[in-house]
Amino acid sequence: MLTVNQRTYALPKQPTVVVCVDGCEPEYIAQGVAAGVMPWMQRTLDAGTALVADCVVPSFTNPNNLSIVTGAPPSVHGICGNYLYDTASGTEVMMNDPQWLRAPTLLAALADAGKACAVVTAKDKLRRLLGHGMKFGSGSAGPNSSPRGTDRARAGQGAGHCICFSSEKADQATLADNGITDLLPLVGMPVPDVYSAGLSEFVFRAGVALMKTRRPDVMYLSTTDYIQHKHAPGTPGANAFYAMMDRHLGELDALGCVIALTADHGMNAKTGMDARPDVVYLQDLFDGWTGPAAARVILPITDPYVVHHGALGSFATVYLPAGADAEALAGRLRALRGIEGVWTRQAAADRFELPADRIGDLVVVSERFTVIGTSAARHDLSALEVPLRSHGGISEQRVPLILNRRIEGLDANRRWRNFDAFDLALNRAQ
Repeated sequence: MLTVNQRTYALPKQPTVVVCVDGCEPEYIAQGVAAGVMPWMQRTLDAGTALVADCVVPSFTNPNNLSIVTGAPPSVHGICGNYLYDTASGTEVMMNDPQWLRAPTLLAALADAGKACAVVTAKDKLRRLLGHGMKFGSGSAGPNSSPRGTDRARAGQGAGHCICFSSEKADQATLADNGITDLLPLVGMPVPDVYSAGLSEFVFRAGVALMKTRRPDVMYLSTTDYIQHKHAPGTPGANAFYAMMDRHLGELDALGCVIALTADHGMNAKTGMDARPDVVYLQDLFDGWTGPAAARVILPITDPYVVHHGALGSFATVYLPAGADAEALAGRLRALRGIEGVWTRQAAADRFELPADRIGDLVVVSERFTVIGTSAARHDLSALEVPLRSHGGISEQRVPLILNRRIEGLDANRRWRNFDAFDLALNRAQ
């Protein structure tokens, strides 16, 4: 047993795989099963454990992936968006660096306990955060070696062998930084384009290849939501993606793995009846209310990959100028069409389990079909090839939580969270 962030976990008895399917609204699975393209999932829903859970709000990639691997909300691990305003330096920065992480991950703790751990993520923006605390280099080896048991412990001075890489930069993997090299021959496909379904397919194929050749004790797989941003549930593009995923999950199941599948967030259409993005531009509003550039609107969805969402999501945080009446401004925002809720700093921290020192004076969440922007002039939406689909709000909080083992006695009325995945997989499913 080991305790991480005040949760206790059993060590794995069988190879354990936790999968975070980026943007997986539960309806994607329902439609895939209904269309007959997910036979493994259909069997698992019948014979395993199928729950619907809540993800972390803001329902973005970084906060939720870190919640899953720490077993805790952002108030504990500190990652409250993909992007934030660093008040200490007065700059807007990406939250990709482990310096922002305030809690250890379960993966690092398992490795320290002598378990072999592997992480495969689609985009490199998550790799350093997910791999924080894992040791690479000495004791690491190429893809065809498999240090096990006492040999592994001797090679790593008692720590489990660690692997952590992204699909995006798989061709650049080194023993020192990733714990593995020569990935492309192992996986059997070239590095995919970052804006493609292939980026996620590489994750699944790599997971199967690692399980066949290295058989890690614990593996974490995290995909990208490129398909979900472009294809609604039940469409041919979506069903093709979920059919691919189903095949690889079936392979992992056949290899004897305990599998827990969840998501970092859901996904919704964010358009008006004219199919154009339905946007509330907050910076333009505040420039009129408090003076040009006096307030600062931060969109935590922002990351280096904005082509498919234009940096438009359903969650924003606002830093107000000194002396501004936060309650009065919150009231003005609440009266706007498309706004679901507005909270002052501490109320938002309490409501969404966020670190109060890393959010603004106001937190704004838009309704299901509406997104939030800064200024209209700052968002280039010309690259959007299909009507906007995005996430970030309360309306994208419901996600699947599925295990390929039946767990008896679970309270279906409990509020399950996506960051219960490791708890269920390690403590209840084996």
